[in-house]
Amino acid sequence: MAIDVATVRKVAKLARIAEPEERLEPLARELNGIISWIEQLNEVDTDGVEPMTTSVAMSLPMRDDVVTEGGDPARVLGNAPRTEKGFFVVPKVVE
Repeated sequence: MAIDVATVRKVAKLARIAEPEERLEPLARELNGIISWIEQLNEVDTDGVEPMTTSVAMSLPMRDDVVTEGGDPARVLGNAPRTEKGFFVVPKVVE
């Protein structure tokens, strides 16, 4: 799959990225290089390879899933600078 200047121009417009005209050709070459590298990765034989989340085999410690009555709200909220009706009060971050 080859990417030409027209495709780069269209994608830049859709993404609302202002790219100067002289930058479109080098950008198309870069994107073609990336796609070429991805196509090389697709040629790698991965049959029989288990998916990994880390390069080190390890198991996570598990605990029993036990239903409780919950924590002590007074103790939990005891360290809060401000509380209201059993909840933490935090500063507004959206204007």
